[in-house]
Amino acid sequence: MVETKLIDKVRQFLAPIQGRDIDLMQLRRDLNIDPASPAWDGLRMILLRLSEGENPLIRPTGRKDGSYRVITQVKPVRVFAPGRERRQPYMLIFPKEKATGLEMWFADQITIREGDFIFIAGVSNFGKTLLALEFCAQNIDKKPVLMGNEYTTWNSEKQEFEPHSRFLNRLDKMDWVKWVDDEGMDKFTLLPVRDDYASHVVKDRINIIDWVNLKEHYDIGHVCEEIKKASGRGISIVVEQKGEGASAGRGGQFTKDFTDVEILLDPFGKDEILLTLGKVKEPKPGVRLYGKTYAYSIWDGVEIRNFREVVTCPQCKGKSVTAGKCDKCNSKGKVDA
Repeated sequence: MVETKLIDKVRQFLAPIQGRDIDLMQLRRDLNIDPASPAWDGLRMILLRLSEGENPLIRPTGRKDGSYRVITQVKPVRVFAPGRERRQPYMLIFPKEKATGLEMWFADQITIREGDFIFIAGVSNFGKTLLALEFCAQNIDKKPVLMGNEYTTWNSEKQEFEPHSRFLNRLDKMDWVKWVDDEGMDKFTLLPVRDDYASHVVKDRINIIDWVNLKEHYDIGHVCEEIKKASGRGISIVVEQKGEGASAGRGGQFTKDFTDVEILLDPFGKDEILLTLGKVKEPKPGVRLYGKTYAYSIWDGVEIRNFREVVTCPQCKGKSVTAGKCDKCNSKGKVDA
């Protein structure tokens, strides 16, 4: 009878900690088991029983220290259930060129789905924040969420966060965007988040994080996974730094694992941005987007101008950037398509 009650308590204790590790001594403490009671030794047998059978709740970690991994319980998903909904692509608007009002040329060649993850990696001070704010501006009626380590600052007198003056100045310059509703309330949510991003993601909304800063760059894969998981049916747009010419953000291949659309930003000559499309999970049928490149300029920090596709220079084959001068491409390595 004692064991029956104890095994029920153990099951209840394990239910909310699926996926985590436990050990015998810690479990005894957490369940307040008296060392003089039969339950002290009985707990070992209960754990053994729960690790066996067709549907075990735990499994030994293999560390030979009495520890177990609490198994995450899953049920089969029926795919073709009656009434199964076929959800349409997510109508995300990409950044636009100010003068023409046109989205970036590749936007209509990409299918965006609910839960997708867009990763923007760029050289420092080369247009990352403008793209993040453009995504926010173009989708303002979807009430996006903004997080960033440069969007807010701490006011020690008021003991609260407030918009950073540079961030507020950018929004003021983007005066073609209606940032507030008819009652004067923000149409977006600004969160002063600098770490633990996934815990602050607002489910089913567009969450824009500019930018992720990690001590250990290899953690970026796990961070992206957690953000994507927390977004539900929303869209995650995450910004990170990268080295000039690098084919990925800091963290290398780990930045690509959970990415559905990858955008890389580099200098193009002295005054322009080179945008390279990396991984694209779902291009439109017959379209190849990986490696395509586009160039544009930024005016006053807030306007995208002269957006166009560029291709490898036919004269220097792109080598003039490092190997010498080329009058065809002005030593940029690429020319307009």
